[in-house]
Amino acid sequence: MMKEIYITDYNCVTPLGFDVESNWKALLEGKSGVALHKIIENHEAFFVSKIDSEKLEEEFNKNLDKQDFTRLEKMFLLSLKPLVERHSISDETAFILSTTKGNISLLKNETTLPEGVYLSKLAQKLADFFGFKTKPIVISNACVSGVMAISVAKNMIQAGKFKDAFVVAGDEISEFVISGFNSFQAIGSEPCKPYDKTRNGINLGEATASAFITSTPSENEKLKFKVLGDSAINDANHISGPSRTGDGLFASVQNAMKEAKVSSEQIDFISAHGTATLYNDEMEAIAFNRMDLQNVPLNSMKGYYGHCLGASGLLESIISMESALHNILIPSKNFEEMGVSQDLNIIKENQSAEIKYILKTASGFGGCNAAIVLEKC
Repeated sequence: MMKEIYITDYNCVTPLGFDVESNWKALLEGKSGVALHKIIENHEAFFVSKIDSEKLEEEFNKNLDKQDFTRLEKMFLLSLKPLVERHSISDETAFILSTTKGNISLLKNETTLPEGVYLSKLAQKLADFFGFKTKPIVISNACVSGVMAISVAKNMIQAGKFKDAFVVAGDEISEFVISGFNSFQAIGSEPCKPYDKTRNGINLGEATASAFITSTPSENEKLKFKVLGDSAINDANHISGPSRTGDGLFASVQNAMKEAKVSSEQIDFISAHGTATLYNDEMEAIAFNRMDLQNVPLNSMKGYYGHCLGASGLLESIISMESALHNILIPSKNFEEMGVSQDLNIIKENQSAEIKYILKTASGFGGCNAAIVLEKC
């Protein structure tokens, strides 16, 4: 019999707050981090969700040593520090970093490749700071990285490679990423509206999130969620375009639910990817209908946080677990009128609900798709 795997602690650093409590309070009040920001010189402002750099610096200086760290590294360290203080690190503890672009901002105005731009070096720097004894693991698979990091932790602990794991995920707003998404006209000209008829593109965001995952939870854990099932499928559809049939996401959800031994009727809530692009939202709607999940309450957090790339999957998993703990479903911000061809049960307002089984999904460039099923214990 396979070991049962639990998430027993988590934290996040976002434009809505530097801990889970402040984020949850902001979400209940319907606040969003998305606003106009000037990212590229000689270019108009973009709607993005961006952490206030002065507040970040102030919080970092208050809580951590003033060493030589990049802005993104400071976000990672602030997110991870409370977890490391509450849980011990042993020779059997994994350190898993999820990021899409890491310290890509270091490339600006450089003629040579800075060492810090390598994801392995970034992971090692963070691991060394906290004294991890095992070699860091990097998950960088586009926008499914955050969900896959949970899966990798689960599977490695079940395989006996580790006893427990700290997972940290993050990306920051950079000129590189903004330019890339802008080049194929995917960025929205207003705050994003996942699944809405008038949606016209994504807002990018930045955040870091962290979780402690273990097979041996202590008796005094404040929270405990079982990672029941996981799956990641690549549909090899297109370098940036989602599958029109939803094959990869459908198979990921199907596999995760099969491992979890949970039926469509048992899923209480879906934390979906919902980027607010025409093709992604339509693909998700098709995949969820194929799994007979069209009546399950569903939201996208992109209207609050923007698309945080490698952080999004873990951050949104954390918020979904908070929803389950408080028995409150958070609305899919900016949604008004259905803009996909298949039925979905989009959450429109804060509402009470008994939440036991959560389905979290993600999809990304290169045809990647991932899903996990969580159970509130």
